[in-house]
Amino acid sequence: MDRREMLGWLAVSGAHAIAAPILLGGCEPVRNPIAGAAQQPASPILTPPSFVEQLAFRRSAERGSADHGWLKARHTFSFARYQDPAHMSFRALRVMNEDVIGPGGGFPMHPHKDMEILTYVLDGALEHKDSMSNGSIISPGEVQTMSAGTGIRHSEFNPSQLGSVHLLQIWMTPDARHHTPRYQQKTIPRASAAAPIRLIASPNGAQGSVAIHQDARIHAVNLKRGEEVLYEVKPGRHAWVQVARGRMTLNTAHTLEQGDGVSTGQAGALLLGANIASECLIFDLA
Repeated sequence: MDRREMLGWLAVSGAHAIAAPILLGGCEPVRNPIAGAAQQPASPILTPPSFVEQLAFRRSAERGSADHGWLKARHTFSFARYQDPAHMSFRALRVMNEDVIGPGGGFPMHPHKDMEILTYVLDGALEHKDSMSNGSIISPGEVQTMSAGTGIRHSEFNPSQLGSVHLLQIWMTPDARHHTPRYQQKTIPRASAAAPIRLIASPNGAQGSVAIHQDARIHAVNLKRGEEVLYEVKPGRHAWVQVARGRMTLNTAHTLEQGDGVSTGQAGALLLGANIASECLIFDLA
């Protein structure tokens, strides 16, 4: 049994020990048994998933960029003045902006309509206000979502006069137009060796995630150096992986740097490993 077969088999059977936790998409993580402990394979023995081979890479350096002084932005997909017909969207994923907002900078009140908008802060803090009378500070370890629906207005500012705020802003097209606008902000459970991957957004708010109007599930992954997770892309589903920080390997053969994205529509396994402490988001899409 080669490494690919062993990792897939471990994920479903829990047999034998390896150096890092393994997780299958939609399943609970399997804790590694004590090294050397004798265990019998689960019965019946399940066929291990094959690594996904049909991968499309969107490298960080190839993204669009904008520098407004107070805002430095990188655009995975076409946005504002950056337009690239080859990179308009992926499935329901329409915007993936990596923003760094300088001290005191921000976006004044502006409108949105018929869009699911998620904010994921990596460093610093972001102040949010909107026409639904919501006001909050979004910090690392939290996820915020707005369903713009029939129409909302909001502003986003860096409340600090000393440091920048670094964030990902993500837009997804909704499953229907004219939803009633809504707002949610939740704390993400802290990552651990037993749970390096957490569901942060889903259609029904499962596992304490924020709810979105789309058949999509977004997972946050935090790995220490040397750790790995296995995520299975189910038949008929599509996946996008966005590296938020660090340096990772994908299916042992590919290196992903901060800002890199990779997508697939092929069923199979995605094995993510961390060369250094790393963080990424996995989008499971219809």
